[in-house]
Amino acid sequence: MRALLVVNPKATTTSTRTRDVLTHALASDLKLEVATTEYRGHARDLAREAAAGGEVELVIALGGDGTVNEVVNGLLHAGPDPDRLPGVAVVPGGSTNVFARALGLPNDVVEATGALLDALAARRSRHIGLGLAAGTEGSDDSAVPGRWFTFCAGFGFDAGVVGRVEQARERGKRSTHALYVRQALRQFVGEPHRRRGTITLSVPGQEPVHDLALSIVCNTAPWTYLGNRPVYAAPQASFDCALDVLGLARLSTGAVTRYGTQLLTSSPERGLRGKHAVTLHDLTEFTLESQAPLPFQMDGDHLGLRRSVTFTGVRRALRVIV
Repeated sequence: MRALLVVNPKATTTSTRTRDVLTHALASDLKLEVATTEYRGHARDLAREAAAGGEVELVIALGGDGTVNEVVNGLLHAGPDPDRLPGVAVVPGGSTNVFARALGLPNDVVEATGALLDALAARRSRHIGLGLAAGTEGSDDSAVPGRWFTFCAGFGFDAGVVGRVEQARERGKRSTHALYVRQALRQFVGEPHRRRGTITLSVPGQEPVHDLALSIVCNTAPWTYLGNRPVYAAPQASFDCALDVLGLARLSTGAVTRYGTQLLTSSPERGLRGKHAVTLHDLTEFTLESQAPLPFQMDGDHLGLRRSVTFTGVRRALRVIV
């Protein structure tokens, strides 16, 4: 099998030694080509070339969730076709690695490599659904092209946290869970829409939900991890169905304390609950629209400000080796 290993050397837990060990382990079973990313978006370009060439059967991402997202978007540049396009495998090299862990992979490079080799030997794979987000037709963001995400997207508060973390990392800070907690507190203090949100959730055939202050879109569960603790914003979310949405209508101190505690104690059976929480399951299409521009993120990658985003849940969009 011909495979392309895409390595992000700037990922949090990726090193030259990690790359060399992984390359040596995979080269015995695969006809392997190794490519190291050199700029933001490079993994997407490499995966797109691999898909267009028609010879690569597998693309392996060594890096964090951002690297995986770029690889997926490169492969699906012309749309999903899992029976024709190369499969995807992931070796976690980031700080959180939500996608890999949600697939059930170990959060350790050596163990994950062993699991990948076992899956390849057994020819084991599965088809998973993905989310697609694009600018809403007729809105100011209508020209924004569609982009795929693997595990989550956020419009509003959580995207603002992601943006703050990215700025801190650009200043040389290391990506840690403590950094995320600090930036979440700073985002809360500076949040202008805590008591009355500006987001409207519109689902075809249903009454719109107005005045949301926070909106999280999940393609799987958990939503994220704090260390080894999984956090479930939408416990029913799954790679085998469409998209789930969590919305909060208030971010007052009391509400954040209550819902934050619920998140920290969440489980596959129990997520957020309360009069200010809105949860919707298995949505194929919906729109989030804000009266004011809000931060937007996908798979932990801050994408700037948006007023309106349309989401589509696409089942069986990607073939992954697990």
